[in-house]
Amino acid sequence: MITQDQFNTEIDLIITNAIREDVGDGDHSSLACIPAEATGKAKLLVKDKGIIAGVEFAKQVFAYIDKNLKVETCINDGSPVNYGDIVFYVEGSSQSILKAERLVLNAMQRMSAIATKTKQFVDLLEGTGTKVLDTRKTTPGIRALEKWAVKIGGGENHRFALYDMIMLKDNHIDFSGGITKAIEKTKQYLKDTNRDLKIIVEARNLDEIQEILKTEGVYRILIDNFNYQDTKKAVALIGNKCLTESSGGINEQTIRNYAECGVNYISSGALTHSVYNMDLSLKAV
Repeated sequence: MITQDQFNTEIDLIITNAIREDVGDGDHSSLACIPAEATGKAKLLVKDKGIIAGVEFAKQVFAYIDKNLKVETCINDGSPVNYGDIVFYVEGSSQSILKAERLVLNAMQRMSAIATKTKQFVDLLEGTGTKVLDTRKTTPGIRALEKWAVKIGGGENHRFALYDMIMLKDNHIDFSGGITKAIEKTKQYLKDTNRDLKIIVEARNLDEIQEILKTEGVYRILIDNFNYQDTKKAVALIGNKCLTESSGGINEQTIRNYAECGVNYISSGALTHSVYNMDLSLKAV
């Protein structure tokens, strides 16, 4: 996984690029009608129900725009919220508050939706020992925010990107001439380049799982698009030789059943690619 420093760099880049995109050479709406010396106060108002996420990110945005803005937090990241709740107050330059408004809302609405869906999945797995993973099916440019939201919702992050873990999927296997060749080539590549990366291998059937198990050094087997019966057989075959992960169209109706097959992880792209933004507003007080 990426380091905290790498993650922090990603967040800084997101803020810098978002402000560049949104503000450009100035917020001329505010500059035109609000005096530079004017001060004000605004509240982050919830108009929905779910898990709030992005409070700490909002603080970073406000600090980037204007270090003199003061934020009073009423509800922390990961907390349940209802219609009418006030998450925080921000006070200071009126122009600065308005300059930060859209980025704060866009990010928090998206992050809160992801955290809410993740928490739903986590709750459905209570007592099974199975953990929820996200995927790389994220919005280009804001992956760090979306994966942060998954963590806030109680899930775990899969690899962050292509560079921090090896994942041999069906196309890698087919292009390299088979599972055994793909794994052996990967192990040699890691040795030659002096890299310490975990290896995950996707299996499409039970025969492929048996072939994977003949080769040492695999960290986790991705049991992809298996039915319940075959998932149980796969888990039994794998035993304690490596970790297990189910994936492939798993939803709220099926996730508990897959967890009860005994897998260590269930990954779901739906956590980040199929959510509806939470309704939030930033209103002057």
